[in-house]
Amino acid sequence: MGTGDNKETGAIGKQTGDGDQEKLRGAKYFQDPGFWGFIHRSFTKSMGYTDEDLRKPVIGIANTFSELNKCHSNFNELVDYVKRGVWQAGGLPMEFPTISIGEPYVKPTTMLLRNLMAMDTEEMIKAHPLDGVVLVGGCDKTVPAQLMAAISANVPAIVLTGGPMLNGRLNGQSLGACTDCYKYTLEHKAGNITDKELSTAEDAICRSDGHCMVMGTASTMASIAEALGMALPGCAAIPAPDSRRKHMAERTGKQIVEVVRQNIRPRDVITPKSIENAIRVTMASGGSTNAIIHLVAIAGRLGYKLELETFDKLAADTPFLLNLKPSGKYMMEEYFEAGGVPSLMKELESKLHTDCLTVTGGTVADNLRGVYTINSDVIASLDRPLAEQGGIAVLRGNLSPNGALIKQTAVSPHLKKHRGKAVVFHSPADLEARIDDPDLDVDENSVLVLINAGPKGAPAMPEIGQIPIPQKLLLKGVRDMVRISDARISGTSYGALIVHTAPEAAIGGPLALVRDGDEIELDIEERKLQLHVDDSTLELRRKDWKPAEPAYDRGYGLLFLEHVLQADEGCDFDFLLPKELREARKKGGNDQ
Repeated sequence: MGTGDNKETGAIGKQTGDGDQEKLRGAKYFQDPGFWGFIHRSFTKSMGYTDEDLRKPVIGIANTFSELNKCHSNFNELVDYVKRGVWQAGGLPMEFPTISIGEPYVKPTTMLLRNLMAMDTEEMIKAHPLDGVVLVGGCDKTVPAQLMAAISANVPAIVLTGGPMLNGRLNGQSLGACTDCYKYTLEHKAGNITDKELSTAEDAICRSDGHCMVMGTASTMASIAEALGMALPGCAAIPAPDSRRKHMAERTGKQIVEVVRQNIRPRDVITPKSIENAIRVTMASGGSTNAIIHLVAIAGRLGYKLELETFDKLAADTPFLLNLKPSGKYMMEEYFEAGGVPSLMKELESKLHTDCLTVTGGTVADNLRGVYTINSDVIASLDRPLAEQGGIAVLRGNLSPNGALIKQTAVSPHLKKHRGKAVVFHSPADLEARIDDPDLDVDENSVLVLINAGPKGAPAMPEIGQIPIPQKLLLKGVRDMVRISDARISGTSYGALIVHTAPEAAIGGPLALVRDGDEIELDIEERKLQLHVDDSTLELRRKDWKPAEPAYDRGYGLLFLEHVLQADEGCDFDFLLPKELREARKKGGNDQ
């Protein structure tokens, strides 16, 4: 896991400049005097490259542009600026595609395809003569997929995210996707907004290129890439249309050539200590619950199991500092103007592992030297935090023996400690069919429970954990309720939403045994999620439990169902873990 030989990728040795051409991966293709060298040079020259070009470090640029991915609509232009930087630094840029997965479009969920994108990216890197790679991503699952691939391929790499949208604007107010998407559709459902007003909001909320501009999953993962040291400082928060995003792309192109020359690999940068830094940044940011699944998967690619207790421990010791929606007031545009991730990390500096190496070639401490916060209303100080604890809490109890998550900073205060009777929906289809039934036996104190919405059950754990408030309660003014599922939520969601309940119902987890009228207790301060049903009753219910029919009987879907891990293990495929972790799982009896 250091900077020496990597047998899997074929990358070798320490690279210090043009004098070490024979040690570059690209040189093994283009400087080979034999038959295959002739083929490689001949075919590449036919595209307009010269012998001089082929002596440079080969820099792959993974371009995930797609017209089916709004969040990546500016990527072709960004890639041009990356190429400019690579050429200026003496490298040879070569763009290549991978699959692109966009949250607004992919059904049943992009989570089905995160691992496929990671596999695609890893194999493209390993199969080609790349000395380094720039991973251009942005939408929720693209950055974690690229980070997972980067660790497994372990070729010098930098992440370049595409940037958030500008704030939406309507009637003098700022709007954030998709936090305010939920608000407008909810009020429309309650009869408080007309069809015309809803259409006007649709036109106003997404007014530029870029990903969601609140601290949703896209912004969270961009921040994590920076906190890990895999993106250049300041990269995460620059709005997509801002000219400084282009400057960042050019700087990234220059820096990847230097990263190759210094032979800095992803496994040198992404370590247990840098992952702890990323967790602290996530907690201080009020980041997405999806970050937990992705960070567990990233750690798994390194060969170690990241326990949920690590997140809870760090959350308890990391104050909430970032005043961004959905847990605060502002959005990424103001975050950028306040100093972005570097300023947040500067506030957290005493709690970070500042000796971690980054793709700048320096340490976290080096990168934070001279950094300060411009607006303390956006980024609070450590001694005057917005809240004493970070955004995400891990809940345990007989309903979630392997853990469940709640974004505590987005929960209505009166629901942080709650006990109510369950109203159970047995599948996403059942939820859709009955949630607005006027005869549904539900009141504001009920606990809405959605089962069979996890990794194997839904399938692929879609972002449907923000269970809608029943219409008859909306009309009475109810805007939040305790809701529990084995699904995920968008990082833009808000409310008393308990998600990632593990093990999931589809494999017989306790959630499958909940019945209408059962009492459920939530106590966030005590980290408690308890089903108040005696063990003998639960055992009788378990004997009657039968798994649902699988969603797929062939193809990639079947591969997913047969090999996906549970939420607390990162939802990676078991066969993509390093050998040592696969063997440890077998010894621990964790095979599913």
